[in-house]
Amino acid sequence: MTIAVVVAAGQGTRMRPLTETRPKPLLPVAGQSLLEHVLDACANAVERYVVVVGYEGQQVRERIGEEYAGNPVDYVTQEEQLGTAHAVEQASEYVDERFLVLNGDVVIDPNLVSELAETEGSAMAVKPVDDPQNYGVVSLDGTTVTNVVEKPADPPTDLANLGIYAFEPGAFAHIEATELSERGEYEITESLQRYIDVGGAVTAVEYEGPWLDVGRPWELLEANEHLLADLEGDVQGVVEPQATLNGPVVVEEGARVRNGAYIEGPVVVQAGADVGPNAYVRGSTVIGPDVRVGNAVEVKNSILMANTACGHLSYVGDSVLGADVNFGAGTTVANLRHDDETIRVRVKGESVDTGRRKFGVVVGDGTKTGIDTSLNAGVKLGVGTRTKPNETVTRDRMD
Repeated sequence: MTIAVVVAAGQGTRMRPLTETRPKPLLPVAGQSLLEHVLDACANAVERYVVVVGYEGQQVRERIGEEYAGNPVDYVTQEEQLGTAHAVEQASEYVDERFLVLNGDVVIDPNLVSELAETEGSAMAVKPVDDPQNYGVVSLDGTTVTNVVEKPADPPTDLANLGIYAFEPGAFAHIEATELSERGEYEITESLQRYIDVGGAVTAVEYEGPWLDVGRPWELLEANEHLLADLEGDVQGVVEPQATLNGPVVVEEGARVRNGAYIEGPVVVQAGADVGPNAYVRGSTVIGPDVRVGNAVEVKNSILMANTACGHLSYVGDSVLGADVNFGAGTTVANLRHDDETIRVRVKGESVDTGRRKFGVVVGDGTKTGIDTSLNAGVKLGVGTRTKPNETVTRDRMD
């Protein structure tokens, strides 16, 4: 039997304001949470899940339940988020067989999980990357790992540690012996190195397929784009006769697409959502549960979370809108700079280049905009923000 230990304890401060009200693993992409995508990727390779929860852990328990994809789910709590090794250590009482370790906020290929599960002994996933300085870098002797170093100035190889592991139960002795790092965390890579230093063999499973570490708001859009790329159309809800669906579009049961609406896939319209009349939805977009996209509204390449409303005469492009947001009539999102440079967003007080030529706004739950509000590219609005009619917002409002 193989068990998946999935770490879903963190808040994800780089995702604020979206994580002010939910843990990062529950952020939605392609119609379900990041955590559910991870559990799905493991479903055929494991017989049981142990999910490590912490920040807003009750939300995770309620969302996932006691069984997922036919496999039982146990939960353990990491009271303080002190690193991956510390998180995995909390699961020791539930694990007495070979186990996988995965983070609950990544996008991975099920084939990689299966290959790790089938590799004998301890193993870790590695991937060649162009910028190894930004990763944990792995050195090999053949296929055996000899060293793992975090973000080296002079990387010895181009192989990045993907943070996905397979361990025998004896690994807990090395995990428990792990010391606090300079970053103030108990690092699983140090646990791994301890095992290697005493003669333990760790096999590198080299992988060249898709792997997305979703840590910042624009990376939610990247994950959404990736996961919707192979979308197959499926209409279970109501599509009125003068609405147009072009390309792969999913309309879930309980959703409605009204006359005059034009939806150009890949697009998912989730249960209870109401689109149109005369709305235009395109790009890799998810219209979340019970969302309202009304008359003369255009939504492009965006994620709109549950119960959000863009009732009329608005434009939302390359953006992430939290739950229970209301865009007043004429609210317009800018998603392109006039100088054609890439969009920058402030993350934890620092201006960060998204690398995206087009990126709109990130809006926290419960925000309401006044009519004819203009939102500049890269702006973040915190939970419960209010704007005035005719207001132009060029800086973050996170209070």
